[in-house]
Amino acid sequence: MRVRVGLAALVAGIAAFGSATGQPPPSGYLTTTPDAAQILRPAPKEGDARDLEDKRLYEAARKLEGGPRWAQAQADVPYAISNRIANFSCAVGVKLDAASAPKLALVLTRTSMDVGRLNTAAKAVYSRARPYKRWGGTICTEKSPALDNSFDYPSGHAQLGWGDALVVAEIAPDRAAQVLARGRAFADSRAVCGVHTVSAVDAGMTLASAQFALTQSSPAYRADLEAARAELAALRASGPKPDAAMCAKEAELNKSPF
Repeated sequence: MRVRVGLAALVAGIAAFGSATGQPPPSGYLTTTPDAAQILRPAPKEGDARDLEDKRLYEAARKLEGGPRWAQAQADVPYAISNRIANFSCAVGVKLDAASAPKLALVLTRTSMDVGRLNTAAKAVYSRARPYKRWGGTICTEKSPALDNSFDYPSGHAQLGWGDALVVAEIAPDRAAQVLARGRAFADSRAVCGVHTVSAVDAGMTLASAQFALTQSSPAYRADLEAARAELAALRASGPKPDAAMCAKEAELNKSPF
């Protein structure tokens, strides 16, 4: 049986969230799970044009090893909710963490549950091997049997990052461009890292967009979103600002690496 290492880490993070708050882990927002295979373009087949482009971009990304974009990809590896919230500090213009933004943490924790359901089903359909297993080369994170035996398409990490960005952009629409740029860069980090192909990253982002559209009809999501919006507005009015020089470097790194 294949182990889905990324989603296992996600589930562990959600359990930790429940433990930290003294409450059981929250449920997702979706009442039904759409058929991801109908939403996504099928995974590339070995040797077709999309597969060859994936290989070209994979090989190009190996040249980033040791540089600042490689370091960003390494920093983007953790799935923890605290890491994902902090990722948007520069984009929003205020330091963010799970302690200062618990209502936002709740929203992103609940959407994470739906990511797990959608992504697990989609990976089972395509069962595509990870690129470093096919083409060799260094990756930005430690190799393990769990990672080796999990699947490439679609990227759950990209689905999380782009989904998070869509939520945060809805909460802070005046900073939407910066937020979405960071979310796309977070997704791209998986291809830079070498654990996903670019087509898998794109598929993860597509699935996140579909999930986001469906989530809009959830009354629970709308209520949680408004609470997070008020929380973030208060933080932006009086909270500590991130370092300007660091944010300028991040903005440069957020540009497409390919």
